[in-house]
Amino acid sequence: MVEISAGGVVYRRNEAGLLQIQLIQDRYGKVSLPKGKMEPGETVEQTALREIAEETGLIGAIIKPIDQIKYRYHDSHKGTVDKEVHYYLVEAVGGSLQAQVEEIRGVEWFDPLEAWRRQKQSGYENNNRIVAGALSLLGVKYD
Repeated sequence: MVEISAGGVVYRRNEAGLLQIQLIQDRYGKVSLPKGKMEPGETVEQTALREIAEETGLIGAIIKPIDQIKYRYHDSHKGTVDKEVHYYLVEAVGGSLQAQVEEIRGVEWFDPLEAWRRQKQSGYENNNRIVAGALSLLGVKYD
C-alpha cells in the first residue's frame, strides 16, 4: 500500500522585510513541518496547502517543490505501508498564525538560521534536507 502526504516549508517577510521560516512543534514535542495525508480527489499540491492551512491557520502559495521523503512502516491494520511525503517551498500570503491544537503543540516564525539550528537540534533527521533545500532556494547560507 502507498500512502501519500504533502506539506511545506512556509516562509514570509515580516513588517521589517526580514525573512522568516515557520516551524511547528508536533504532538510529540519535536520540531517539524506542517504536513498530512492526501484526501481523495486532491492533488499533492492541494494537500500541502490544505494541511498548512489546517495546522497553522495560514494561506500559502506554492513557490517550488523542495524534495520528497520516502520510507516504509508497518501498520497493524494496513500492513506494510510505503509512505511518500512531498514537500514544497510555500510563501505565506494570508490567514493568521493559529496552531491546530488537536494536531500540534505550537507554531512559530523564526529567523532562517535559528530555524535551521532548531531543526538540527530538535527536529526529525529526515527533515534536515527539506529545511536545507528550502533555505538554499531562498538564498540563505547555512552550515
